[in-house]
Amino acid sequence: MVPVEYYMLLSAAVFCVGVFGVLTRRNALVFLMSVELMLNAANLNFVAFSQQWGNLVGQTFSLFTMALAAAEVAVGIGIVLVLYRNFKDVDVTTATSMRW
Repeated sequence: MVPVEYYMLLSAAVFCVGVFGVLTRRNALVFLMSVELMLNAANLNFVAFSQQWGNLVGQTFSLFTMALAAAEVAVGIGIVLVLYRNFKDVDVTTATSMRW
C-alpha cells in the first residue's frame, strides 16, 4: 500500500504547477487549465485522506469538486469566447480595456 505522504507530495507538486500557470501565463485557456490542475490537486488530497481514514466523506467532496469544475469550465469557455469575439485574442491583459 502506498503511504499517504506520497499522495500529498504529488498533490503539492500538481498544485504548484497550477499556481505557476495562473501567475505567469496570460492566455485565458492556459489560465483555466491551471485552475483545473489546482482543483485536481485538492481532489487527490480528498481521496487520499478518505482512503486513509476509511470513510467516504473525502470522495463525496471530490465528486462535488468535479461538478464545480465542470460548471467553472462551462462559464470559463463562455468568457473566453466573448473575449475572443471582442478583442480577437485570448490574452487576459487586453480585457482591461472593457472598463468604462
